[in-house]
Amino acid sequence: MYTLTATTRVAKGVPTRSASQVPAVIYGAGGKAESLTLNPAEFLKLYKQAGGSSLIDLSVDGKEVGKVLIQEIQSDPVKDRIIHVDLRRIDMNKAMTAPVVLKFVGESPIIKSSGGTLVTSVQSVEVRCLPKDLVSHIDINLASLVSYDNVIKVKDLQLPAGIEVINPQADDLVVKAAPALTEEQIKAMEEAAAPVDLSKIESAGKKKEEEGEEGAEAPAAGAEAKDAKAAPDKKAPEEKKEKK
Repeated sequence: MYTLTATTRVAKGVPTRSASQVPAVIYGAGGKAESLTLNPAEFLKLYKQAGGSSLIDLSVDGKEVGKVLIQEIQSDPVKDRIIHVDLRRIDMNKAMTAPVVLKFVGESPIIKSSGGTLVTSVQSVEVRCLPKDLVSHIDINLASLVSYDNVIKVKDLQLPAGIEVINPQADDLVVKAAPALTEEQIKAMEEAAAPVDLSKIESAGKKKEEEGEEGAEAPAAGAEAKDAKAAPDKKAPEEKKEKK
């Protein structure tokens, strides 16, 4: 059982945060949205234990108001603290959806005997169930990965009664064992990730630039030669006139 206490919030978010309190809002299950204030230390401790997949008994101004889920948390990355919390009311008589974390347990026999690494593609799933059937996590036993050909997909998960996974798809990969990379593979990856020699690119670019300038000068020189050749022809009629 998880419990959380809150008080009705009258002030806006900024004044609340300046008073070392966390502003929050509660909504859902046909009720109106209400602004609340949470104690930051109490909420952080609760969140580390309950996460976003456990039902919480909420008390507002000393009065029990029912079950809620932590729907969303906004944090300040600079000051590393929570600045706002969304709580969702839960109707215990209606099916609901919620994210559930996957917990990998046990050890893969093939990795234990031959080495390698676990490749995980899914860390949590979205489930649909009645609130009473909701669990905080789903265990995945790695003992079934006895060879590198074995994989665990969403459809292979051992789900508690009353729970259905709605996202991701049934054939999506969850986890598999992968053999350790060989020295040749590691070397190939390092070569592929080798830094580009910018000096060569700059030199090639400069060379093209110079070639372009030389090509532009050539027509100009040819034009000058043509003009020089045409000049004597223009003077020829004048010389003949003087002889007369």
